[in-house]
Parts: sequence; C-alpha cells; structure tokens
Amino acid sequence: MIVFRDEARIERLKKASQYVSAFGFLLLVAALILGFVNPEQYLGLQVAALPIGWLLSQIGLYLAHRYLRKPRPDEVLDEALRKVARQGRMYHYLLPAPHVLLTPAGPIVFVSKYQTGRISADGDRWQQRGVGIFRKFFSQESLGNPTKEAERYVKGLAGYIDRHAPDVEEVPIGAIIVFTSKNIAELDVEKSSIPAMHYTKLRGYLKQQGPGEPLPEATYNALRDAFDQKAAGLTPVQA
Repeated sequence: MIVFRDEARIERLKKASQYVSAFGFLLLVAALILGFVNPEQYLGLQVAALPIGWLLSQIGLYLAHRYLRKPRPDEVLDEALRKVARQGRMYHYLLPAPHVLLTPAGPIVFVSKYQTGRISADGDRWQQRGVGIFRKFFSQESLGNPTKEAERYVKGLAGYIDRHAPDVEEVPIGAIIVFTSKNIAELDVEKSSIPAMHYTKLRGYLKQQGPGEPLPEATYNALRDAFDQKAAGLTPVQA
C-alpha cells in the first residue's frame, strides 16, 4: 500500500493543539481564581472566561486526538490496512475526508473515532455511556454522530471528484467508521447504517468483503491523478 501523508500539516496542528489546550486551561484557571478573589467585581470576566476556556480545551482535545496522540489515527489505519490493501493508495489529511483509500474498486472514506466507554449504534443513532462527567467534558471530545460525519466526508469527496475529474461518471464511494482506542469497554455497532468496527476487525472485514468489481482503467487513472494533485511534492511511503 502506498501512503501519502501531509507531514507539514500534522506538525503544524500538533503544535496548535498544545498551544490551544494550554491557553484554554489557563483561561479556566483564571476564571476560577477570579471567582475567589472578588466574585462580584469580576463576575463578567468569569462568565466570559469559563465558556471560552472550555471551548478552547475541546478544540485542543480534538486536535490532540488526531495529531498529537501516539499512535495517531492515520498510523493505526496504515497498520490495520497494509496487508489487506496492497494495491491501495492511502491519502491522509490531503482530501476533503481526512483518510481516503483508493482501491482498484473505488475510494473508501475512513472516519476515525477515539472515544471510550460503551458505544452503540442503531441505524444512524449513536449513544455513548459509561463515561464519567469529567472525562466526558474535559478528557475526550464528544462522540457526535459518526454516520453524519461519514456522509459529510463522502459528499465532500464526491464534490472534489466532480471538480478535479469531471470526465469521471459517478463512482461508488465507500465509508467505514473505525474506533482506534484500545480501551473501549463495549462496542455494539452491528446495527449501524454505515459499517463500523474496532480497528482490530478492519482487516478481517475487508477480506470478507473481497476486492470488489474493479473500475474501468480510465476511471481509476483519472481518480488517481485527481487525488495525486493534492499529494504533489510529497514523498510516498510503502506501508
């Protein structure tokens, strides 16, 4: 599997996550101190600092989970896919979806999630339980709706293909939701409307699905060229 990765973006956002998290933490601490010093005089500042500090801390968590934590989601996906997608071309942080695998049968969008606790899905409805209040609001980002996230990425990639490979007729774009944390207490996602699984199950799932019907050569080449435009100047690596 050939991997293209925007290392410059990763380094840039890795630093941003540290700065944003630190600033958000300082705002929260400052708000607490102001509450003890003179709550009446500084009430307005405290009311402003608390939500801003919390918002910045959430942005910092969002960035840290993707660009600072080791192993990063892109590294987990590469390890899980390298033996089952030998003919694939993986694009990390380059296209409208963060992780896109181009296979001879078409592109697949991967939605990586790092949440823990007990996670379940029924159609496009998701639920997360078993996470304490502190961890839910301060140590990990919200689960959100991975189904809607996947649909947004697929739509964005389809639009990119329309703009950069206009001669290509509509092609199927797959989507898979992958949980990359090792510490999930329970993952009940068999009823998800979009395939969802722990990263340890990804290789077996793709083997079971098989390679799929290959695209016409001209279509595949047009997609490859369109995706490679975003990877211009990057050195591909063999996973």
